[in-house]
Amino acid sequence: MIKKSFISVISQEEKEEKSGSVEFQIINLTKKIRRLTSHFEFHKKDYLSQRGLRKILGKRQRLLTYLLNNNKVGYKQLISKLNIRESKIR
Repeated sequence: MIKKSFISVISQEEKEEKSGSVEFQIINLTKKIRRLTSHFEFHKKDYLSQRGLRKILGKRQRLLTYLLNNNKVGYKQLISKLNIRESKIR
């Protein structure tokens, strides 16, 4: 019984091995951003969620800048895959 639970935990860790990559984080943040923007169509005065959205946008922007500086080809592919515009470089 215990052995089966350990095996399932180990197999889940193998699947989530790439969850720390920059690309994976950007994809997850983009999903959250799209979900929140559709939420604001019905709840225009949800200011707390608007603050959270701004924080998520800033984090995604920082990750995109990091990816651009370290892997320009991967950056271009990710931008086209997610259909988001290029960021302004400071």
